[in-house]
Amino acid sequence: MRPPWSMIIFTTVAGASQGLLLLLVTLDFARRSGAIDAPTTLFTAGAAAVLLLAGGGLVAATFHLGRPMRAWRSMAMWRTSWLSREVIVLPAFMAVVALWGTGHFFDRPQPVLGAVAAVLALLLFICTGMIYGAVKAIRAWATPLTPLNFALIGIASGALLGTALAAALAPSLVPAVAAWAVATTLLAGALRGATLWRNLNLKPKTTLQTAIGMRHPRIRQISQGSMGGSYNTREFFHGQPETVLSRVRWAAALLGFVLPAAVLLFVAPSAAGVAALCLLQLPGLLAERWSFFAEGEHTQNLYYRAVG
Repeated sequence: MRPPWSMIIFTTVAGASQGLLLLLVTLDFARRSGAIDAPTTLFTAGAAAVLLLAGGGLVAATFHLGRPMRAWRSMAMWRTSWLSREVIVLPAFMAVVALWGTGHFFDRPQPVLGAVAAVLALLLFICTGMIYGAVKAIRAWATPLTPLNFALIGIASGALLGTALAAALAPSLVPAVAAWAVATTLLAGALRGATLWRNLNLKPKTTLQTAIGMRHPRIRQISQGSMGGSYNTREFFHGQPETVLSRVRWAAALLGFVLPAAVLLFVAPSAAGVAALCLLQLPGLLAERWSFFAEGEHTQNLYYRAVG
């Protein structure tokens, strides 16, 4: 499929906001139980960061709509559409996070709101992942690994952001938060690698021979015919050679997973250092999501890819 940059940015940035919120809620409950000591500013600043990221992702998503002014209509099919459910859950998530952060700002924390926000964050991971995981025609996406990858990558990137916040506002928490960031980043990278291995080894159910009903062993496309330059040829194929795909995958692995985990393991985290690491990880995460969309193989590409 052709990777849409609006969806790449939305799923990457919004996923990081959800992962950061899950970390903050966990720290908040640990503080209330007396296990850790954390300043209120960590949670107010963290809630603001969550809202900024989620809001930025929401703005990016509107560029994927043909008519943004009619976006509200996307909620109508909530009974059957994962997209409609996502459109409902995301604003609810942001509203609850805003209330939770406001409670901390006025020194009246509401742990129930934190728990609700965490549940909504997990539901949002499921909704976003299942938008693609439910597309049975694209076998690279139609797997439970899709929403699981979305969740783990979001949790890992959110944990790295949380490490930067902790380094700036709660240095005593840095070792524990950094360890969580390393663990989730390595786990997310391993699962993404396993998913990539699965997708690269999928055996096609349809060939040119079965598609057009001919058994000749050598069939070669020489023209796109009347479909040349159509919606199909623009939207169902990324248009890049395999060498580009390989480079994007390596960039995703190194910048998105290997580099953050290695730096946190072997370098003492500082606020500026981890913030710079977050900026370095971002291109890797965008590359990972670009690769995810590009891996979506549609059957129609049997006809058009060779010339497209």
